[in-house]
Amino acid sequence: MPVAPERVRWLAFDRHHGDDRAMARPSKRRSAREPFDPAKMRVSAPLFEQQDDARPAPITGPSADAPAASQRERRLTVRQLAELINGALRDGLPARVAVVGEVSGMTQRTHWWFRLKDAGAVVECVMFASRARRAGAAPRDGDEVLAVGRVEHYAKQGRTQLYVDRLEPVGAGALDQKFRALCEELRGLGFFDPERKRPLPAFPRRVAVITSRTGAAVHDVIDTFRRRAPFVELLIVDTRVQGVGAERDIAAVIERVGRQRGALGVDAILLTRGGGSIEDLWAFNERAVADAVLRAPIPIVAAIGHESDTTIAELVADARAATPTQAAVLLAPDREALAQQTQHLSDRLGLAMARGLAQRRDRVEALGNRPALRDPRRLITERRARLAGARASLTASLTGRVHRDRARVDRLLARLARGRPEAVLADRRARLREGGRRLRWAGSRLVERRRDRLDALGRALRATGPLNVLRRGYTVTVRADGRLVRGPADAATGDLLTTIGADGRLFSTVGDFTGDAEARRPEGPSLFGEDAEPPLDGADGRG
Repeated sequence: MPVAPERVRWLAFDRHHGDDRAMARPSKRRSAREPFDPAKMRVSAPLFEQQDDARPAPITGPSADAPAASQRERRLTVRQLAELINGALRDGLPARVAVVGEVSGMTQRTHWWFRLKDAGAVVECVMFASRARRAGAAPRDGDEVLAVGRVEHYAKQGRTQLYVDRLEPVGAGALDQKFRALCEELRGLGFFDPERKRPLPAFPRRVAVITSRTGAAVHDVIDTFRRRAPFVELLIVDTRVQGVGAERDIAAVIERVGRQRGALGVDAILLTRGGGSIEDLWAFNERAVADAVLRAPIPIVAAIGHESDTTIAELVADARAATPTQAAVLLAPDREALAQQTQHLSDRLGLAMARGLAQRRDRVEALGNRPALRDPRRLITERRARLAGARASLTASLTGRVHRDRARVDRLLARLARGRPEAVLADRRARLREGGRRLRWAGSRLVERRRDRLDALGRALRATGPLNVLRRGYTVTVRADGRLVRGPADAATGDLLTTIGADGRLFSTVGDFTGDAEARRPEGPSLFGEDAEPPLDGADGRG
């Protein structure tokens, strides 16, 4: 892919000025890209030099005004100087010292190499394998230990270090405790939540690399982008990555790049630096850097230190990489993979086009072989025959429909004629006359049947009635209240009795007789009813 030499630009901020005017704006892109030449891929001089009061002044040669006495000083070899240093340490320090500090940079090979540190200093330490085997498990970075040993100067490497004979754990290191406490706080605030992290751009136009210009990480990033995606522009933003106040510089750079992302044309930020001790990386564990990474308006990829190092800035970032090279891989599309994908898509497109052309060619040939296209008159003849058949079918269908509708109209007219009021009234009158005739005939028959039944009941009543018994010579005696007198006990002295015969009635009064007639009076029912008078045939009481 073609790439212009200006694809990598440098940018530095003035830490002594808080306004955005201190930010340099890179030049605009060219409208046409130049052919890529790997020999021209270089890093240009920074647009702005970083003002750092802590940077040492350049070393110059000896002055011409130096006193002549300095030339007469004793000259030593490097070995002699090393022996003097070692002797001064041996004479000025105790034979054995006990040092309390925090373990950092533990390396376990045959021997243990590590550093002891506190807030103000760092001491290099070594513990040989024979001593390490007796010590048991190796301490981890951040553990606070008590190291007992001797201090010597190792002349071959020019290092003054503590040769440890015994290690005893004291407690968790201050930096490790601070790191864990801040992690717990930020986790509770949602800084590490995967849901809030943004996806990385698939094809970034420009990436801002925030790191130190003097570190090795920036060269790894540039080489990776040159190899994988030379079409992506890099904006190298120079800042301090360690030391007192470095966290403020890093946070300020992230905020300014995010604020001016439109003017800079930046699609993502790569925050990185090389490896080092936990003290060297501590600026990326400060709350100010975590807040700046969280508030950044564009995605951030963080790669701090080596693969085993973990910083809070990496945990808050949208993506974390083990090394600066891996971070660049996450943001730089692989041009070889893209070229293969493009070639694959091109092959698929060519195959699809060839298949489509072949299918359309076959279709055209099939259409050309159809009889209708070879002989259009035959098609017209067939269409005419189909039209004639359809016309005849339509005519027959319409004729049958007219006949069916006419027959239906006739049926409806007949029903309408039968349903006219005059016809209905005549029909109702005829039915009424017939009903009257049948009613009169049924009534006369019913009266005759009732009269015949009544005569039969009268004859039966007369045949079984009490008058027929009286006509045979019997009489019935009753008292005045209509109760029958069946014997003397049924009448009392002075009772008025009526004797009924077939020809009339006799009235009599009961005379005195021995016995209580009232007590012997019957309580049974009267022949003629409770209050009824004896039946009389004549008004005078006689038959």
